[in-house]
Amino acid sequence: MSVAMRPAQSPVLGIVTFAVVWGYAGFSLRATAESPTTSVSSRVQSEQFQDVLEPLSQRFADRQTAEVPDFQRHVMPLLGRLGCNGRSCHGSFQGRGGFQLSLFGYDFKADHAALTDENAGRVDVDDVAESLILAKPVDADMHEGGKRFDRESWQYNTLARWIESGASTYRSVQTLDRLEIQPDAIQFTGDDQQQQLTAIAHWADGSKEDVTELCRFSTNDDSVATINELGRVDSALTGDTHVVVAYDRAVVPIAVTRRIEFDGNVAEPPVSDHVVDRLIAQKHEKLGIVPSPLCTDSEFIRRASLDITGTLPAAEEVRRFLANEDPNKRNELIEDLLDAPGYAAWWATRIADWTGNNEQELNNALPVRGSASRLWYEWLRVRLDDNVPYDELVEGIVTAQSRQDGEDYLEYCESMTEACKPGNEGLFASRDGMPLFWARRNFQKPEERAIGFAYAFLGIRIECAQCHKHPFDQWSKDNFDQFAKLFASINARPNAVAKDATAIRKELLDDITGGEKLNNGELRRLIYKRANEGGIVPFPELTYVNRANTARQRKMKGKKRGSMPAKVNAPKGYLLGDAEPIVLDKDPREKLMQWLRDPANPYFAPSIVNRVWANYFGVGIINPTDDMNLANPASNQPLLAYLSDGFRESGFDLHWLHREIVTSDAYQRSTQTNPTNAKDRLNFSRHVPRRLPAEVIRDAVLLATQSSVQTEKMRTTLSDMAIAADVPQGRNQRNFALQVFGQSARESNCDCDRSDSPSLLQSIYLRNDMEMYQQLASKDGWVAQACASLGEAGPGQRNNPQRDQIERKADQTRVQMIARVKRYLALNDKKRKGQQEKFEKNYQAMRKRFKQFGYVTPSLKKLLADPDSWQLRKISERDNASLGGGKPVASSLDAIVEDAYLRALSRTPDLEELEIAKQYIRESESVADGLSSVMWALVNTKEFIITH
Repeated sequence: MSVAMRPAQSPVLGIVTFAVVWGYAGFSLRATAESPTTSVSSRVQSEQFQDVLEPLSQRFADRQTAEVPDFQRHVMPLLGRLGCNGRSCHGSFQGRGGFQLSLFGYDFKADHAALTDENAGRVDVDDVAESLILAKPVDADMHEGGKRFDRESWQYNTLARWIESGASTYRSVQTLDRLEIQPDAIQFTGDDQQQQLTAIAHWADGSKEDVTELCRFSTNDDSVATINELGRVDSALTGDTHVVVAYDRAVVPIAVTRRIEFDGNVAEPPVSDHVVDRLIAQKHEKLGIVPSPLCTDSEFIRRASLDITGTLPAAEEVRRFLANEDPNKRNELIEDLLDAPGYAAWWATRIADWTGNNEQELNNALPVRGSASRLWYEWLRVRLDDNVPYDELVEGIVTAQSRQDGEDYLEYCESMTEACKPGNEGLFASRDGMPLFWARRNFQKPEERAIGFAYAFLGIRIECAQCHKHPFDQWSKDNFDQFAKLFASINARPNAVAKDATAIRKELLDDITGGEKLNNGELRRLIYKRANEGGIVPFPELTYVNRANTARQRKMKGKKRGSMPAKVNAPKGYLLGDAEPIVLDKDPREKLMQWLRDPANPYFAPSIVNRVWANYFGVGIINPTDDMNLANPASNQPLLAYLSDGFRESGFDLHWLHREIVTSDAYQRSTQTNPTNAKDRLNFSRHVPRRLPAEVIRDAVLLATQSSVQTEKMRTTLSDMAIAADVPQGRNQRNFALQVFGQSARESNCDCDRSDSPSLLQSIYLRNDMEMYQQLASKDGWVAQACASLGEAGPGQRNNPQRDQIERKADQTRVQMIARVKRYLALNDKKRKGQQEKFEKNYQAMRKRFKQFGYVTPSLKKLLADPDSWQLRKISERDNASLGGGKPVASSLDAIVEDAYLRALSRTPDLEELEIAKQYIRESESVADGLSSVMWALVNTKEFIITH
């Protein structure tokens, strides 16, 4: 495998060319990966190693060799293999024994200085054997790290030869062009198989060398494959993973698969021509996996509704969907869900997670408390509702300006004061930019912005590079520092305003304070008070500080007036992986946005594609979703490339991306497993159940337990919906359910801020929390609604006023009907015969009325025989069937239990479940108690809290 890095090439992570440059100093590493699979039995052909230098173990087996080891190519990698520059040894921040090396050995200048320090004795060119880097590692008693090599070993000879030759190094860092790994992929077929890797370094000067002995090796899953320090890969269980080879600045993943061999027969589902399914099927074929069949309609409507809109489907929606026989109904449902209010609400919440919308960190961003987070969310929601292209949405954040075109500062303050009033968030959403992204208190340092920006829009973690070269990626400390410079001049502090606004801001403040000079705390309180009263207050705005002008002013300070202005070069910063600097004489954010949009950017489109995919499958194509590094390649690179390219070609259309994923068979597969895919969690051959997100669970409890009127209001207006950020989340008022189910704290932009881990508190909430019992006992709840339809007392009621009224009307009608029967019977035969048809018609109408009341009536023959024996009796399920009325009104207990299942689980109960529920309700002290227990039990099932 080779890994190529060239700024001009078009990169895609993992398989095809990946473009990046190692910092502004010109260090470049080219790395390419080829795709053909190599079996264990294959061997590298000898002609491939022509002109390749032999490994150091052969070249330095004899101390007398004339060759001089190279500091960068040999000495530092060897010290790394020996563990000298690791975290637990001299690579730690404190060093060890007064000797410190750079972590993983990538600061060659500093490491050379530390080794050759005349006062340290680590290297002694006059007495080579007394050099501590030779004397200590061969003596376990002398060396705290234990014995690392023998006195006559090739490792000893290499270090000794370098010292006796003068312990020199190149003045500049040499460029590793590519690291070639053979074989470039491994496929095991059984137990106890092995494959030796060979690493060939290709340097920019044309030299090639076998550096296998100098590489660091690791495995991403030791249950599938292990690898030792010499690069030997051993097979383990079936599945697939990557082993990772690191040398100098190269990090190369090698795919390892072990095919599942199953002798039995597994029914294969129909072949799908969907591109997503074809790309996944190619991986399944390599692994011997047979995918699961498609899920049922009830599973699909629940899964799609929860994943796309974060909302449980209504019972009536499920009934209609299940009754619909249109073969295209799933695609139609997807379109309806993408247009539903819940879609924009839920995905605004997700993007707010990734971009760091945190009310506490925005506490001083605006002069109106509690408004910033609401404005941020609504700005996102409106654009998602309009399906604004993703790149335009991001542009509104990255290049945001506080004022609209043509808007002066006073107009800006007037507009923002009005927008901050509760209910007026749409005024802010209509503005072009969303500068609040830059205004968080934990986002003011350039380093914080570099890390957060990389998390939010690139899906990469670069925080390690603040201190040292990233161990599993290409980013060095210099890369990080140069990238962070791009964010240093953006000012979004609470008192920041443009130059033309300083006088107006002072006038507004003087009007608030009466010209009195106050401390910051007192001033903020007065501003908050004025804003809450509806008065205009000064708002901060995002500004750009020209560092070159600031430096020039500092340089001119103290010089005579009229002297020539000092010439100061503007500072420069670098985009990640770009060799061309950005001169910081103006706001660099436009160039940042151009870089994100560039088709050659290997992160921007794949990062959002990967996150959206993970929402639907519980795991990303790259996992974790915000850790796209060279050592963490995609589980299916062609799939990620197809979706990323298609997303770009669609104009960054988020609806296209959602539709392309959820219309695939891969998304619609059942949870059923077979012997080939039972253990698969990464190759999308089955639906892997996962716990619902915190906001979705909290809302699902309400939608299951509230009345139809209340839930319809929630769905249409999104009121009191956690997916719509309509639940207060202050530091001291976080909703308990959202907290215990792991809602993102948004303390950083890291996806790990959201948790899906189970806990005891989650069970306690669903089983015993007062909020749960309040929902079940609410007068606006489903239990009360169901009791009323049955004519029974609701929760907490001794009797049901509605039922009492029905009973009175029914009894009055019964008495009237008995009197009418007696009058009819008193007629002579002739008159009775003349009125018979009318009498029977009136009786049938009366029977329907009693049926609506929920009471059974005697046959006309029985009534005529003995009118006074008729007593009121409730209709039972058996009565209802014998009356031939199908379902009467919602008074059927069957219908009530079915409604409970449809609300909570989006399916109807089977016969056993139905009978158990009805029997329990009959045996309860009251119908309300029984219905409360049935709904409580459904909400506490695994089926309610997980996807299926």
